[in-house]
Amino acid sequence: MTTALTSAELDITNADAVLETVQRLQPTVIVNAAAYTAVDTAEDEEALATLVNSTGVSYLAAAADAVGAGLVHVSTDYVFDGSKTGWYVEDDPLAPIGAYGRSKAAGETAALQAERSVVLRTAWVYGALGSNFVTTMLRLASERDVLGVVDDQYGCPTATGDIGAAIVRVAESFADGAAPPERIYHVCSPDDASWHEFAMATFEHSVHGFSGVCNKLTTPEYPTKATRPQNSRLDSTRLQRDFDFTLPSWRTSLPLVVAELQQQDPT
Repeated sequence: MTTALTSAELDITNADAVLETVQRLQPTVIVNAAAYTAVDTAEDEEALATLVNSTGVSYLAAAADAVGAGLVHVSTDYVFDGSKTGWYVEDDPLAPIGAYGRSKAAGETAALQAERSVVLRTAWVYGALGSNFVTTMLRLASERDVLGVVDDQYGCPTATGDIGAAIVRVAESFADGAAPPERIYHVCSPDDASWHEFAMATFEHSVHGFSGVCNKLTTPEYPTKATRPQNSRLDSTRLQRDFDFTLPSWRTSLPLVVAELQQQDPT
């Protein structure tokens, strides 16, 4: 049986509540997808980001050990500084360049303190639920005639459904006291894109399209409070090797997500 708890149902920054809940449910595997993800706001709220992204993870790790459960913790490309020219592999050194990245890097350390745990790093997440790059682009395309999207940052857009399938595959490896052969895996689309390329593909798959102009911007032309990694390409070869699992290309998953969004709101 799977139990899914919202943040309202379990505050992972409350150590007593985490331990009580885990002892009551006696899970085989705990999957932590909770996170403080407001990248820019984190520059002013690093203590809060760290509380959720690191301290709360340490409570989950301790609770997992208390009941002999495995722990699957979801992390991010922001633990890297983006200066590498090629694709990042799991053993590349961490070098976060902002508060959010520092909090997530600390969270990885906390998760790996559990006796049986694994960190899954992903990047450029999009899906049919919640706010994300794809939903924002579709909304802006209906509101504006001219858009500007950064074209010198690169990553591997990854659909939430594909991440979920990978999490299930990894979580199943914790059965009967076992654990995955490695402690860290990248879970991303095997194909890369710039934000501008991803935006244009989103418009292409929309039934409404975009008849306006979408300009290519450089990072300095689109300043943000938190610095973004220029390169967020995460190599998921290790996941394929150990689990015989390869995520679909974003070019395959994106039209499915856009179609789902437009079924929800056909206008």
